[in-house]
Amino acid sequence: IFLLMGIPGLEKAHTWIAISLCSIYIATILGNCTILFIIRTEPSLHQPMYYFLCMLAVTDLGLSASTLPTMLSVFLFQSREISVNACFAQLYFIHVFSFMESAVLLIMAFDRCVAIHKPLRYTSILTNATVTRMGLAFMVRSVFMVMPTPILLRRLQYCLPNVLSHSFCLHQDVMKLACSERMINSIYGLFVVIITMGLDAMLIVLSYFMIIKTVLSIASKKERLKALNTCVSHICAVLIFYTPMIGISVIHRFEKHASPLVPVIMANVYVLVPPVMNPIVYSMKTKQIRRRILQR
Repeated sequence: IFLLMGIPGLEKAHTWIAISLCSIYIATILGNCTILFIIRTEPSLHQPMYYFLCMLAVTDLGLSASTLPTMLSVFLFQSREISVNACFAQLYFIHVFSFMESAVLLIMAFDRCVAIHKPLRYTSILTNATVTRMGLAFMVRSVFMVMPTPILLRRLQYCLPNVLSHSFCLHQDVMKLACSERMINSIYGLFVVIITMGLDAMLIVLSYFMIIKTVLSIASKKERLKALNTCVSHICAVLIFYTPMIGISVIHRFEKHASPLVPVIMANVYVLVPPVMNPIVYSMKTKQIRRRILQR
């Protein structure tokens, strides 16, 4: 077994933290399900942009469901033990949904790039069939890229202390507990991150470079602002996702120089904040969704 960790120094406040977690999870479920329901029931929203938003909502729900059991177990029931198999299963789904979210953000960047750079060809490029193929391709990529991770972890030998740094399992956190050679795990883990999130981030930046180049060529200032305004929600979603992800990656490599609280807080932000904030951002910044919510 492994032992999960709450927040060091705040053991007496775990009950209140559990109440806050429950509130966050309820808000995540309500927000993302509301987005899905509105897009499903509003024919005018049956467009590629909103299909991608549905993918983002489903991914956020999956990420939340992956972390909910152990976080509530630690903070609400003070139960820290988790079996090796359950830990490997959890880290598998956490990383799969994280990579899927990164991929969805890339697809959404491509959507905005096509809408601004080639508006007349938008409907012919992003057909329903194309949207479906893109979604399935990135889902398959995430599932199969992460699949070797628990297999590689299983071949390692683990020593005491068997205490993890977080209230859920992450690949790099579990790998640190191994007392056998873990070079293959480190190399493969780095390879997967570069080929998924790293490549996605580079292509997102490239998409926005093309968007900015196109926007600057528009003569009217009003039209330039209108075009950029359609990207605000996506930019917020990208920052909300990638900022804590980069932070936790850096901290896990240099945590000897950081406070023990820093990696714990960053990891919780990484799994909790994007799923609850994305529906809020898109509800506030997307006029059609905001109007439907207010009508209800």
